[in-house]
Amino acid sequence: MTKWVYGFGGGSADGDASMKNLLGGKGANLAEMSSLGLPVPPGFTITTEACVHYYSNGQSYPADLADQVKAGLAAVEGVVGKTFGDPTNPLLVSVRSGARASMPGMMDTVLNLGLNDETVEGLAALSGDRRFAFDSYRRFITMYSNVVLGLSHDDFEEVLDDHKDRLGLTVDTELAAEDWEKVVADYKAVVEDRLGRPFPQDPHDQLWGAIGAVFASWMNERAKFYRRMHDIPESWGTAVNVQSMVFGNMGETSATGVAFTRNPSTGEARLYGEFLINAQGEDVVAGIRTPQSLTRAGREEMGETAPSMEEAMPEVFAQFVDVVGTLERHYRDMQDIEFTVEQGRLWMLQTRNGKRTAKAALKIAVEMAADGVISRDEAVLRVDPSALDQLLHPTLDPDAPRTVVAHGLPASPGAATGKIVFDADEAERLNQLGDAVILVRDETSPEDIHGMHAARGIVTARGGMTSHAAVVARGMGRPCVSGAGEIRIDEKAGTFTVRGRTFKAGDVITIDGSKGEVMEGAVKMIEPELTGDFQTLMAWADGARRLKVRANAETPLDAKTARGFGAEGIGLCRTEHMFFDDERISAVREMILADDEAGRRAALAKIAPFQKADFVELFTIMAGLPVTVRLLDPPLHEFIPHSEAEIDALAAGSGLDAAKLKRRANELHETNPMLGHRGCRLGVAYPEIYEMQVRAILEAALEVKRASGRAPTPEIMHPLVAKGAEMKYLRELTDRTAEAVFEAAGDRVDYLVGTMIELPRAAIRADDLAEHAAFFSFGTNDLTQTTFGISRDDSGRFLQAYLDKGIFEHDPFVRLDQDGVGDLIRIATERGRKVRADVKLGICGEHGGDPSSIAFCEAAGLDYVSCSPYRVPIARLAAAQAALAQREG
Repeated sequence: MTKWVYGFGGGSADGDASMKNLLGGKGANLAEMSSLGLPVPPGFTITTEACVHYYSNGQSYPADLADQVKAGLAAVEGVVGKTFGDPTNPLLVSVRSGARASMPGMMDTVLNLGLNDETVEGLAALSGDRRFAFDSYRRFITMYSNVVLGLSHDDFEEVLDDHKDRLGLTVDTELAAEDWEKVVADYKAVVEDRLGRPFPQDPHDQLWGAIGAVFASWMNERAKFYRRMHDIPESWGTAVNVQSMVFGNMGETSATGVAFTRNPSTGEARLYGEFLINAQGEDVVAGIRTPQSLTRAGREEMGETAPSMEEAMPEVFAQFVDVVGTLERHYRDMQDIEFTVEQGRLWMLQTRNGKRTAKAALKIAVEMAADGVISRDEAVLRVDPSALDQLLHPTLDPDAPRTVVAHGLPASPGAATGKIVFDADEAERLNQLGDAVILVRDETSPEDIHGMHAARGIVTARGGMTSHAAVVARGMGRPCVSGAGEIRIDEKAGTFTVRGRTFKAGDVITIDGSKGEVMEGAVKMIEPELTGDFQTLMAWADGARRLKVRANAETPLDAKTARGFGAEGIGLCRTEHMFFDDERISAVREMILADDEAGRRAALAKIAPFQKADFVELFTIMAGLPVTVRLLDPPLHEFIPHSEAEIDALAAGSGLDAAKLKRRANELHETNPMLGHRGCRLGVAYPEIYEMQVRAILEAALEVKRASGRAPTPEIMHPLVAKGAEMKYLRELTDRTAEAVFEAAGDRVDYLVGTMIELPRAAIRADDLAEHAAFFSFGTNDLTQTTFGISRDDSGRFLQAYLDKGIFEHDPFVRLDQDGVGDLIRIATERGRKVRADVKLGICGEHGGDPSSIAFCEAAGLDYVSCSPYRVPIARLAAAQAALAQREG
């Protein structure tokens, strides 16, 4: 019989932290904390396998799940001495999701489950606090109605606001017991009015409704979006954790909070977090009430007047400090912890490895390695390569003038400038149009996840340092200012007002998430300085990796940027980008319009000095490192305009013949240019083009050698080769041209001749190519296009449907298709090396900066990856992690 339910609590557990895949992160850690003897409310976990079964069998549960849940519930009853559904001594439970990968706020939770019109009276009698009992009941009705019954949270907020207005109150904690009883009655009326049936009273029906809702939430839109963003497979499923309730809303000796064992923004090694007295967990993260600091130092730093937990509950706080220290030492990583204090007694509700910024991740990893808690290799493995992107972009210039219009909390570091938007859908729409936006909300919710991802930064009027906005923004690497209470948002009007000024949607603002400042207009940025912990960790990574990391670059700025980020050469220099410069394009067009070879050579002679100068600059910057130059690749029609109006304008401005331009444009028109007269086919049809480029490359190399004494290593790459015969022809053309250059100069440099593998035939017949090519560079952008028969430029029209339906797990243009395209690379590697053992192998498509694709390249035995300059550090770290994983595997 399959075991679907695992119990925990009372000092023991059926599982442990190693069972994360089965129990989910939350369930595994609850079991681990129970086994450590920490104060954990007892409960049980329904496994991720049950969720997989649920979706694989028409959303039905395993046949024996109900009996196992019943047994799990009975075990909890035995530990706490209460009975689920008993009117006089009721057990109440929370029902929470818990996937193996942390997905904060993305799936559903129900608290206080088991309350009904009878058990609420039992809870009131047992606690001696009628106000607490009905406060808990109204919370349960709201959450259950929203999560399970599908009603809007706003329906209940309107009722509550009406009651507070009637009573002249502003804070929920000011309502008395009789007020909450009236609110509960009105809440139940809302449910019956909306659904045509009463609020469910049977606790067992409530429980199964909540379990079903948690499973269903695995497939809600925000969860699917989050999984795509963080590369979490849909096939993993989520666990369900059913746990006995402990109450932070039982008066002034009760509280609830969220803590990090280190600062998740900076990595500083001191306790960080917030709590609320007389509250439940959702009050802290939702930003409904302003939370208080955990520590006195934190309170003083933030300028708060409300007492910290350290001051308000010193004895419990001392116990809490011991527990969180135990957890960090046990897990050997910064922990994100949820806790409740019930009438002076501490309970631990969750621990997990905390989400953190890239800056914090580096500091924590380096410090823990320095302290001997983890090894240097473990430190390298601890930092998410993609998170480094947060560090590689400009920050605010400290000397730049700025007008601060509002202050909030420094919830997530970094700076951003953009247009104000008040709606997540609008943020996503404008981002797709290329606009930079700042999402401004009273508070964010999980439904805003797509807009938060689309925005450059986030501002909320409410919420603390552990609010939804703060936690999610840090995980995404978005700067965030939370709790900017001065701001008054009118979403319907599309405005916010602060300090007597009004800002409307579309106005530009700048935010500094490190200081909690909102500024008018755009503020000047400066380039980042990557020193300290970054340099330390990257040095460790460079010592661990095997793969070389190059950059895709053809401009001096890109080349310098790449060198600054540690690139070990250029893996792709696209020469066509050099042709589009205003000084050159007329000569290019003259070459295209030429009637014969002599005319083309005359035009190419005008282009050659520019090409040579470009290569001199690149070779100088790269200081002896390899530079792979791709000869002209795009079809010639891309260099001339297409519409009659554009052609007439060009003719008038350049003196070129308009009729000839139009005729040539028609001659060059191709039905499918992707598969047409481009790449090496240009070199075969018009060898004089490639001759000019080869001459410019090698003359530039000789000039740099004379000037610096360090000879560069040009790698001359012929694109789109499909046959060995093509490669032989192009190799001979290159060598013949090179010899003429060297003879004229009386000097020579080493160079390599190779090809970009972009066609399935080239991969399959790599042995033929290797007879004449010293290197292969896998152009995975085009190889993906030609393998799938999908245009990268047009796939956006239908690719999302493939992702939504699970046909594609990932966008193949972002993450390498390791089964199909990957197999072609493996075939080419094996066959190429059989003919030429030392053939140099690398990739230069966008996949060269994707960590999972880099791991594939390590496993496949490639020599290097090449990526955009700003992704070089990401590739360096990912290559190190891939090498360490291979050694461990």
